[in-house]
Amino acid sequence: MEDDEASSQAITRKTIVRALAQEMQLPQPIVKQLVEKLFDVITDSLVVNQRLELRNFGVFEVKKRAPRVGRNPKTKEEIPIGSRYAVTFKPGKAMEQRLQQLMAERHGE
Repeated sequence: MEDDEASSQAITRKTIVRALAQEMQLPQPIVKQLVEKLFDVITDSLVVNQRLELRNFGVFEVKKRAPRVGRNPKTKEEIPIGSRYAVTFKPGKAMEQRLQQLMAERHGE
């Protein structure tokens, strides 16, 4: 993906599909199906296993957040917030190292 495109906005599914289609010289509709299926597999895996490890990339994990008391910022009224499930991501060592290297290069460090 191009630097100016990545620096000015969030990367979307459409951006990913375009970049992969161009890089792999495949039709965008085929790549779109693959990307959608990948996201479906990731989501389904998290629901069933609650943990997804991708070596050298990172670990996605489902964690249950405890109920808590929130506060309405306008009225200061306390509001109970129920427990919920949240997905967390911890980057793998290889990804973390590459990210640090690329960010240092990009920012002239």
